Order: sequence, then structure tokens, then C-alpha cells
Amino acid sequence: QVQLVESGGGLVQAGGSLRLSCAASGRTFSGYGMGWFRQAVGPERDFVAVISRSGGIAYYSDSVKGRFTISRDNRKNTVYLQMNSLKPEDTAVYYCAAGPGDSNWEWRSKLGYNYWGQGTQVTVSS
Repeated sequence: QVQLVESGGGLVQAGGSLRLSCAASGRTFSGYGMGWFRQAVGPERDFVAVISRSGGIAYYSDSVKGRFTISRDNRKNTVYLQMNSLKPEDTAVYYCAAGPGDSNWEWRSKLGYNYWGQGTQVTVSS
């Protein structure tokens, strides 16, 4: 089992920045690939970013590429999402998630993740 707890959400004006953190406990953190998803109004939980187990590889959705940066610190069992140049359309509940991180991993799909945090609200005002 892996327990994930997000923090760092809040209210920010458009153009501002936030850094989300996701602290993991339980099984070996470095054994998991880590992703961030977000869910605005409605049932869909959309992929935002993913990082490999070592932290050496990261991918982003087109909507956040160039503005968001995912990183991880395996010594602190924490993954981060630095969000810059925020837009009102970034408003959502942001979730971190842990997946196997292997070569067959479907990291773009929420079905590829075994463990999820409870989410943290990000609201961007115009």
C-alpha cells in the first residue's frame, strides 16, 4: 500500500504560481512512477504530468507544457508540481497518483495508477 497526501492548493490570480506537493508513505516511493491529474467540474479526470521512477523522464499534457514542471525527491518521498502562468482554465482539483512505472505502463490513463491522493483544490481567478 502507498498513501498519498497532496498539499499546496489554493486561490491565485491568473498569471500567478503555485507549487503542489504530494507526500508518500508506505512502500518504497522510488519504485513507482508518479503522475498528476486534474478534475474540473464533471466526471473526467485528465492527465497533467508524469515522472519516471528515477525522475529522469517527464511528460506533460499539451495544455500545461511549458508552464508546469513535475519533479520528485526520492529521499523525501515527495513529488511536486510547479505551476506557473496559471490560467482560469487550470481551476480544478489536482490529484497525485502512483503507478508501476515500468515499460508497459499506461501513464496517460487514470487506469494506469494504483494509488491516489485525496486531491487539492486549485482555483485561478481572472
